[in-house]
Amino acid sequence: MDKSPVRVSLCPACGACPEVVIDVAKDEVRIGEEGNLVRLTTEVWNTLVEKIQSRELAKL
Repeated sequence: MDKSPVRVSLCPACGACPEVVIDVAKDEVRIGEEGNLVRLTTEVWNTLVEKIQSRELAKL
């Protein structure tokens, strides 16, 4: 299984915006950019995904 980090830009139009980096090897998900970065464990990330999928969280 490939353990390379998966990177998703939050603004694919410009590439200069914050990104989500899913890093299984480090057991974390990083959201943002240097100086403004949030680190979530994979357990917390999975909880967030579950809440979105169950529609407990939705678009604002």
